Amino acid sequence: MGVNSNRVEDFSSHRINTEPVMPGMEIHTVCLSPKKTTLQKLKQRLSEIFFPDDPLYRFKNQTWRKKLLLGLQFLFPIFQWAPEYRLKLLRSDIISGLTIASLAIPQGISYAKLANLPPIVGLYSSFVPPLIYAILGSSSHLGVGPVSIASLIMGSMLSETVSPRDEPILYLKLAFTATFFAGLFQASLGLLRLGFVIDFLSKATLVGFMSGAAVIVSLQQLKGLLGISHFTSKMQFIPVMSSVFKHRDEWSWQTIVMGFSFLVFMLTTRHISMKRAKLFWVSAAAPLTSVILSTLLVFCLRSKTHKISFIGHLPKGLNPPSANMLYFSGPDLELAIKTGIVTGILSLTEGISVGRTFAALKNYQVDGNKEMMAIGLMNMAGSCSSCFVTTGSFSRSAVNYNAGAQTAVSNIVMATAVLVTLLFLMPLFYYTPNVILGAIIISAVIGLIDYQAAYCLWKVDKLDFLACLCSFFGVLFISVPLGLGIAVGVSVFKILLHVTRPNSLIMGNIKGTQIYHSLSRYKEASRVPSFLILAIESPIYFANSTYLQERILRWIREEDEWIKANDRSPLKCIILDMTAVTAIDTSGIDLLCELRKMMEKRSLKFVLFSCSLCWQIPSEV
Repeated sequence: MGVNSNRVEDFSSHRINTEPVMPGMEIHTVCLSPKKTTLQKLKQRLSEIFFPDDPLYRFKNQTWRKKLLLGLQFLFPIFQWAPEYRLKLLRSDIISGLTIASLAIPQGISYAKLANLPPIVGLYSSFVPPLIYAILGSSSHLGVGPVSIASLIMGSMLSETVSPRDEPILYLKLAFTATFFAGLFQASLGLLRLGFVIDFLSKATLVGFMSGAAVIVSLQQLKGLLGISHFTSKMQFIPVMSSVFKHRDEWSWQTIVMGFSFLVFMLTTRHISMKRAKLFWVSAAAPLTSVILSTLLVFCLRSKTHKISFIGHLPKGLNPPSANMLYFSGPDLELAIKTGIVTGILSLTEGISVGRTFAALKNYQVDGNKEMMAIGLMNMAGSCSSCFVTTGSFSRSAVNYNAGAQTAVSNIVMATAVLVTLLFLMPLFYYTPNVILGAIIISAVIGLIDYQAAYCLWKVDKLDFLACLCSFFGVLFISVPLGLGIAVGVSVFKILLHVTRPNSLIMGNIKGTQIYHSLSRYKEASRVPSFLILAIESPIYFANSTYLQERILRWIREEDEWIKANDRSPLKCIILDMTAVTAIDTSGIDLLCELRKMMEKRSLKFVLFSCSLCWQIPSEV
């Protein structure tokens, strides 16, 4: 039985008589809900589950033309803000679009390398998806493109089975196919309004997961920062560190100096931007500045920097179609589907949380189900145009917001800048050193290590902190996908723990008042002689009825022991405060019947107080 299932069925003629209880007090008549058919109850329940926001309320009492316009705005949010767009907004959107383009171009190349894909795929993924999101998305500040965690997971899951070096074509096919299934999964969640699925990743588990993944991503970049040629493909802490020290003979001092110098530069600019919000452009421009300077250095000193590897040739031109590369049959299809679902969940969680964060700052609402469909369709279209998984990036969105973006036009401007790069500027990246890509990735993911949030979890909720640690060490020492599974498992376990082990309290009276509060929480509260007042703070279900019975009997036993130890008047009545009990099923009713029989055998009164579900409980209770 779900929440708020306390509906009156066959008691339309039932009334509770008003009779005096104490001087000045009386029991008031309970007004029962009107009788409904089973179909009406089912319709209302499904509406509450899947349509809590009543998305079609705008269509009520409208003409068919107005409904058509509202339908277009509902499906394509661009029709909602485009008619009101003014040229005075264009300046802000151009500035913010060009600013995030300076960040998106080097990050796109870097994240493609992180996913073991050709660097050009990262730029393709920064062109088509932002254009689609500008049409379908409801956030004005979300900066769309590849993100580090999804890139890492795609690279680690696919490379466990298929080698990107030995079978590059098959690997590319699986990457595009995984992107397609990620989009299909995301769009399906939005269409079926099943967004609550991603809520199983609690904040605590996400903090641990993101921090662990950020550490693994950073350690993996030691390959580029140290100039190591032979490096492990594994994503666990111990194999990565073993590989680093096992290949000490491959370390290149030239690569180390260049990599760490630019890494310090980017981290310094990031610190400056965090201290002074007006200088956001400093950290935004740092990656592209690092790419330009390092490329010039390698080009000018190419005769003396043989040990510094660089990107090499990148093809010019628009995204080539890749629908013919989607892999829908074969032994590796299961791998592509599994990778797509995992990366889809993570990218969806990040994209929606980032969108809602900046929407709250500007006091507008982001529709979660629309966002799921927008991100899903964006990835499905991207998989057919040589793109891999994309979503809303926090770093790009923060820069977009600080740069003064007003609408999704900033994404269009960014895509236009990437288009110009693809058509005319690709030869300029020939001598871009790989070590810079590693430095860019580290500077981007280091912000995901949120030790302040972990400390806050420790101070507020030790169970949440334990969940955070489990997901963190699961990612660090087992694997990224299993770490995600541990994160989900811990979240589900916490939900089950709260459902099966609800809170119960012993209540006492605040002297001189008619107020009753928990004895353990209020020192002013004192026991009422001969009465034991208990409160249950949850619905009573089959999952917790046995526990509640055991806990209530323990309360009674402990109360008897306290009475004997303090020589007080014997216990005569048990009062069960059901104010917080919002629902009860047949197992819960059986529990109350059983308790009543037990109390009768001990010559104790058993009273239910503030029971809004009294119509569900048999009269013998």
